[in-house]
Amino acid sequence: MNLSAAPVPRYEVGVDIGGTFTDVVCRSDRGMMRLVKIPTTRANPSAGVLNAVQYMAREWGVLPEQIVRFVHGTTVATNAVLERKGAKIGLITTQGFRDTLEIGRQNRHAVYSVMLKPETPVFLVPGALRREVPERVTASGEVLVALDEAAVRREVDDLVAQGVSAIAVSFLFSYLNQAHERRVAEIIGEMHPQLMVSLSCEVDPAFREYERTCITAFDAYLKPVIDRYLENMETDLESNRVGSALQIMQSRGGVASSRIARRRPVRLFLSGPAAGVIGGSMAGDAAGYEDIITIDIGGTSADIALVSRGKPLIAAEGMLDGYAVRVPMVDVNAIGAGGGSIAWLDGAKSLRVGPASAGSEPGPACYGRGGELPTVTDASIVLGYVDPGYFAGGSLRLQPELSRRAIEEKIARPLGMSVEQAALGIHRVVNANMAEGIRFVSVKRGIDPRRFGLVPLGGGGPVHAAALARELGMRRVIVPLHPGVLSASGLLSAPVEHEAAVAFHDPLDHASATDLTRELAALDRQCAELMRVEGIAPEAVDIQYFADVCYVGQSYHLEIPLKPAGDVLARVRKDFFAAHDRIYGHSAEGPVQFVNLRSVHQARASAVAAEGNYVPEEGDPRKGARAILTEKSGGFVEAQVYERRRIRPGVTFYGPAVVEQADTTTVIEPGWRAEVDGRGNLVLTQGESK
Repeated sequence: MNLSAAPVPRYEVGVDIGGTFTDVVCRSDRGMMRLVKIPTTRANPSAGVLNAVQYMAREWGVLPEQIVRFVHGTTVATNAVLERKGAKIGLITTQGFRDTLEIGRQNRHAVYSVMLKPETPVFLVPGALRREVPERVTASGEVLVALDEAAVRREVDDLVAQGVSAIAVSFLFSYLNQAHERRVAEIIGEMHPQLMVSLSCEVDPAFREYERTCITAFDAYLKPVIDRYLENMETDLESNRVGSALQIMQSRGGVASSRIARRRPVRLFLSGPAAGVIGGSMAGDAAGYEDIITIDIGGTSADIALVSRGKPLIAAEGMLDGYAVRVPMVDVNAIGAGGGSIAWLDGAKSLRVGPASAGSEPGPACYGRGGELPTVTDASIVLGYVDPGYFAGGSLRLQPELSRRAIEEKIARPLGMSVEQAALGIHRVVNANMAEGIRFVSVKRGIDPRRFGLVPLGGGGPVHAAALARELGMRRVIVPLHPGVLSASGLLSAPVEHEAAVAFHDPLDHASATDLTRELAALDRQCAELMRVEGIAPEAVDIQYFADVCYVGQSYHLEIPLKPAGDVLARVRKDFFAAHDRIYGHSAEGPVQFVNLRSVHQARASAVAAEGNYVPEEGDPRKGARAILTEKSGGFVEAQVYERRRIRPGVTFYGPAVVEQADTTTVIEPGWRAEVDGRGNLVLTQGESK
């Protein structure tokens, strides 16, 4: 009798590196999911990935060769810009346009203040490293002045002598004719093959010379940093026998192989926050809600995003450190409000919270690591929300007496109030800041947040969720099963995605459907090649097309979905008028033109089965009771404390209550009803009491 051997389990792993913890989620092809938080090695973040691999093998028996998918969300690109730790680069431009990067659009956000910080990113390339060469292409794409190759060679040699490790090239109208930029890349490759090169015709082939030059310079600034970081991680994973290629989350919400991500580092700006939005969207969908607002509250910031009909909103341009960057990204509003946000008094003795943060070193006062300033986490302890002995599953024991002392000395005594009143005031202020951030992504767009469910994630999200929903009039809060590591879970739910764009300036009245089809086919070939490198079969790919459209003479455009069948031009015109009316409140018949065309190829990985229904642990979920103070209660009230992992599906209970788990704590105010659904989501409903 022959017995076939049991199949070897396969695993998907998502690793999200944060400032304090590296979150790891491991999911098997049998639907089992495990998670762990490992302290981040700040000096060498990639070491946290190796620690995760070793932990999984040691504690869970997950062998590296059984890992069939390894996805990583990183903040390296963002931090390189924020900390000014990118590469030393040079910029080569068309003669007469050397200072485009510094002049910008001459838009000033603070018109009447003495600006201490330039509003264009001149730190990327100081004036001495910006060079111009004779060449010129007309607005119709014709060569007016041939490229002076001798001048290119002189400037490149001089930039290398100045110590640059990458060069950005941005010529006028190169999005219409790429020949000169590509020839410069060939010359650099011949002269100095070690140099990395970013061409604007590849990074951002669209009109507006400042925006195109800016994003190309950012790409060159990041390229050596990202290349070194990802190459080291690939080597480490390979040396540890991980049986999967490394994938990286991109700003748009899709993942790409590390090899491709290294070519396009500027697309990694929102790698970490994008994963959280994808995870929140996944949790909302599992709970039956397509329209949600996600808020990811960490130690330093709160990242807020709106998901409509199950799809996160994608912005064509985002902001990074106050600078506009033209790269498609999940539309996230990040504000300086988190568990480590410091409470302080301004000159008028008004209570403020943030944006400065205590971070993880020294951290909030309760950490006992030398921090003396009161933070939101310290206030949460005083209010009874957080159990000092069960913070992060008990891995870090907090010292509540230090929280009380910091709040008393810095806030309560100067304001002549009790420590408890001061702590509640800290929560009121930070909640008001976060509620305003939610209004920014909803009300500002004409969207009523009361129609949406709130999905909190991050270590601090569920602590503040009920209070935020109450302030905004939102009646539903969906707390996912593992909100503290939802960004890592989101990595495993993100599709493999690639996108390509091209300038296309034809007026609709004179545009040819044949030309449109030809350009889209060329974009498809670019994306198909990237998918081939990923090892994804063409039949597993879904394709979407978009066109950026505006009125003739209008400065800004709208993205309109394209369906290249039937009378495509008439449909584009109709859809543009409808979108313009919806967004700006008006539209009118008039001449309309294309600006850019875009093709998006997307394939969802399916190697590992999705997580099954929630199965709780055995035992009584009730852990006892403790007093908590909320704005709704007016005074301390007794709250039942529950262990999240033991609450059975269908169980209903009411606030005031506290639900504890290893990765976060959920505070349920009086006037809220809580129920666990079949997937383990904790669904809170406002206005229903016992």
